[in-house]
Amino acid sequence: MILTLALRNLFHDRIRLGVTLVGILFAVVLVAVQLGLYAGTSKMIISMVHQAKGELWIVPYGADSFEGSGVLTGSERHAALSTPGVARAIPIVASFSKWQRPQGGEQLCVIVGVDAADGGLVPWNIVAGSTEALKLPDAVAIDRTYYKDLGVTGLNSTAEVRGSRVRVTALTHGIRSFTTTPYIFTTLNRGRSILKLPPDAATFYLIQLQEGADQGVVQAALAKRLPDVEVITKAEMKRRSIAHWLFGTGAGAALIGGAILGVLVGTVIVAQTLYSSTKDHLNEFATLRALGSSSGYIHKVILAQAALSAILGYVLGMSIAMTVVAISVDTSFPIIMTPQLAFGLFVLTLVMCAASATGAIMKVMKLDPAMVFNR
Repeated sequence: MILTLALRNLFHDRIRLGVTLVGILFAVVLVAVQLGLYAGTSKMIISMVHQAKGELWIVPYGADSFEGSGVLTGSERHAALSTPGVARAIPIVASFSKWQRPQGGEQLCVIVGVDAADGGLVPWNIVAGSTEALKLPDAVAIDRTYYKDLGVTGLNSTAEVRGSRVRVTALTHGIRSFTTTPYIFTTLNRGRSILKLPPDAATFYLIQLQEGADQGVVQAALAKRLPDVEVITKAEMKRRSIAHWLFGTGAGAALIGGAILGVLVGTVIVAQTLYSSTKDHLNEFATLRALGSSSGYIHKVILAQAALSAILGYVLGMSIAMTVVAISVDTSFPIIMTPQLAFGLFVLTLVMCAASATGAIMKVMKLDPAMVFNR
């Protein structure tokens, strides 16, 4: 009976129901897009760190992201390899540079120099060419998302980076950066040459541990041997990168702020609609009270209305949100929708609508059953 009353109240005024659903839909779509963007940008920011195979990172002091680092001299590698528990110390160079398009003009990019044979970091999701092809003269790998930005059309396209000729020998799909600056993969020595770094220089060293080695003990030993640099875990490197790009730039706060705004707007619209609906049905609720219905029963009817509104609005909102997610797949800023995020949005929608019912419930609590006899 509760569900029946809730449905009849909800569909009694279809225009009002439409306004309610639009409010919920707006909130769901906005929150889904904002949080999906947050998840997508977070994934892009840590993609290089996530793919790198190493338990520890040796980084210059103050390094706050994969792209924003100083330069290590090379002596750190020898000290690391002589530390008990260290199996390999893999050098990586990564830094911003400028790509000269064949048609003219420049594009900021990030040169990533690392040897695939070292097993530390290699291009992934390769759709054309191969990592072996990076050993060819002037070879680089790019993501096909950035064709237009780099002024290339595919394999064997040529360009220049800081005066050095490069040729595309491998293509990836889905390796994108938060700064929209394309990652350009090449070999370690070619990366050093392009970036004009000394022969033994590196921006990071990936530390792979020997089997059975204790990560904390090795980290402490490395920190003691290398007091002029930092030795951090993979998780810490991810945290630094996200903190720098999302919160250091204010982008993360903007995305979360937009999601909160969506929830507030949705809550206000639904609250106003439920309150108005309850006010229009005060006589009916008073009749129920006069017939012996408890306040709790009527409260359940109002909450059922809110829950039904939440379910309908969520289904419509997520349909639109998933369309937006599908459209964004091949863009520079993909939106990610995970099952956990979708479930969290559903719970949030229910909570939002339940909170919106508070005003209507308070109105009913003040209801005098005797008013039905004054009609």
